[in-house]
Amino acid sequence: MSKIIPFKAVRPTRDKVSLVAARSYQSYTKEQLESRLRDNPFSFLQIVNPGYRFDKDISGEARYSLVKNRYLEFKEDGIFKQDETPCYYVYRIVDREQQEFNGIVAATSALDYETDVIKKHEDTIAYREIIFKDYLKTVGFNAEPVLLTYPDNTVIDFLIKKIQKERAEFEFTTTYRDTHYLWKVDNPKIIESIQKEFENIPTIYIADGHHRSASSYLLYKDLMDANPDHQGDEPYSFFMSYLIPESDLQIHAFNRLVKDLNGLSKEEFLIQLDTFYRIENRGSMPYQPSKKHHFSMYLDGDFYSLYLRKTIYQIETSLDGLDSQILYKTILNPILGIEDLRNDQRITYINGKKDLVNIKSSVDSGESKVGFVMLPVCVEEMKQIAEDGLTMPPKSTYIEPKLRSGVTIYEF
Repeated sequence: MSKIIPFKAVRPTRDKVSLVAARSYQSYTKEQLESRLRDNPFSFLQIVNPGYRFDKDISGEARYSLVKNRYLEFKEDGIFKQDETPCYYVYRIVDREQQEFNGIVAATSALDYETDVIKKHEDTIAYREIIFKDYLKTVGFNAEPVLLTYPDNTVIDFLIKKIQKERAEFEFTTTYRDTHYLWKVDNPKIIESIQKEFENIPTIYIADGHHRSASSYLLYKDLMDANPDHQGDEPYSFFMSYLIPESDLQIHAFNRLVKDLNGLSKEEFLIQLDTFYRIENRGSMPYQPSKKHHFSMYLDGDFYSLYLRKTIYQIETSLDGLDSQILYKTILNPILGIEDLRNDQRITYINGKKDLVNIKSSVDSGESKVGFVMLPVCVEEMKQIAEDGLTMPPKSTYIEPKLRSGVTIYEF
């Protein structure tokens, strides 16, 4: 049973939401960040980059306190207003390729995270969890929802479509050419129907935001332990999420680029590959794999198809059958000597939305020596790995939609 509840969001005013909404600040180049901070005083980036006002990089607790100050200033200046009653928020994104994502922004239970009602498929890094937990404790808000997915549900789908027939509270298009719509759901009967329907869903899955959800859970434990009168309905017992049906989730691959062949010549490398793969040189024409356990490789001006020899590689778990795991177990680790996929500087990742030209360009320029392309993980694979209590290798999925910060804010 999933506990998904309405909350009183802090939101930008309708006339300023397009100016406030921002991508995750790590996604901006230095030049882009400088431009937005210089030219847009309403951007949420002003809040999370408080050192810009002082022309100084600020980190740690000093930064967290200044973030809170900037946030309070936005509220004092009337840029942000808080809804008077708890609401759900139906949210639609239509991206530049006309893909649609429809879901509900709500508060989700930290206890559900603890009891595995909310399931994970990705490892987190402990020190990053703690850093973000400390940040949350100081600032007192979530500004970017965790992306969760649930099995398609006809009742929730009907309610979303019904709500979307009304005029949207927000409608704005970003410079990225994504259009965002938000409807405030404050009708008590509809709220009750949505909440009850989610209670009938036994399991939901984290699609994107594993560190944010883990940090929110750590904060919940800290504040619960410090509160002798803890009841379980305190705001810190929940964190903000955007819940979308599985059919709306878009999963792309993360392709791999490696800087060298670990001391091997091209011929020696290909001979070692032959142990696990049937190899065919496809020449200069780009080759895209069409089946699971088939890979494309670009090396020294040529594309190769790699077909896994299934009589050699044993698949015993759901993780063993994942293409990113197969690539690690058969090539990246034993042949190219890469052990730590997250921190090894010899490997880089490029999201699968970008075409093979990016792989080819990196290798042709000498920046990388070899590139590997695979099919994306499907939703069922992601769910099975989560159900089995396993975790995918880093950068196994590039998931959409990508959410904006500052459109809805959850205070605790």
